[in-house]
Amino acid sequence: MKKILLLSDTHSHIDDTILKYVNLADEVWHAGDIGNIEVTDILQKHKPLRAVFGNIDDAKARADFPLHNRFMCEGVDVWITHIGGYPDKYNPNIREELKNNPPKLFICGHSHILKVQFDKKLNLLHMNPGAAGISGFHVIRTMLRFTINENKIQDLEIIELGKR
Repeated sequence: MKKILLLSDTHSHIDDTILKYVNLADEVWHAGDIGNIEVTDILQKHKPLRAVFGNIDDAKARADFPLHNRFMCEGVDVWITHIGGYPDKYNPNIREELKNNPPKLFICGHSHILKVQFDKKLNLLHMNPGAAGISGFHVIRTMLRFTINENKIQDLEIIELGKR
């Protein structure tokens, strides 16, 4: 069983509240728009990190992290990318691959809107954790945490970090 903390769109912001939740997780997953690479450096000092770069990230983040990160976690096929879209409105650049080889869990960021939705057509769970940073149009900073136990995604929680 793995306890996962999922965040996105930190835009160079990390604080003690985020780190409190990092320390309760087994792994941290970041769905892009890291901002300053010091954010991921700090996260990696605390827990194993899986991340992708986002559209605001510089050459250093793009060298350290991929555009797409697909992996297995406890029997669950996971795909993380920054600009992924939503069920029935997926990014055209990945739509065919999603359709032909859907993961069990599809994660993206970018919109700053927290959303968890099951895609019945592709039989996958879509997650967007919203934005954990203080830059952007979102009102409340958010993250998600959940467990992956064997091949099940369980115990999903929304974490509200307060106003940006």
